[in-house]
Amino acid sequence: MVTFTRFTLGILLLFSLSVLNAQSKSTQKVLDTEAQRFAAMMRADTLALRPMLAEDLVYVHSNALKENKSEHLAAIASKKLVYEKMDREAASVRFYGKTALVNGIVKVQGKLKGNAFEVRLLYLAVYRKKKGAWVLINWQSTSKV
Repeated sequence: MVTFTRFTLGILLLFSLSVLNAQSKSTQKVLDTEAQRFAAMMRADTLALRPMLAEDLVYVHSNALKENKSEHLAAIASKKLVYEKMDREAASVRFYGKTALVNGIVKVQGKLKGNAFEVRLLYLAVYRKKKGAWVLINWQSTSKV
């Protein structure tokens, strides 16, 4: 009986570790995708950015400006909105099937219509796994003092 209990506990431990490892890899993949998106935004590389964004994207900036995918890409391409620096300070990821929610803090420097800004944002990013890639479907941020 003791041997069976140890065996069962060992199997449960291995299973738990494999689940945690899978979640850890999934978490890292989402955060890597987000870092790549931030980098594309800073380079104003809308060609690289386009497939990272869902067709039905809803992007709500901290100033309450709401954009869809084409509006967001156009603002970056036209230099109306320039992201000079985006430093993620913290992020946590939760999964619900093929959906990932990222709650984070990011410090952003840039220009909006030629006017410099620097903000520290609390954000919620919603990603959906599509054909093996994480795609942003929603962004909402608010200023953090």
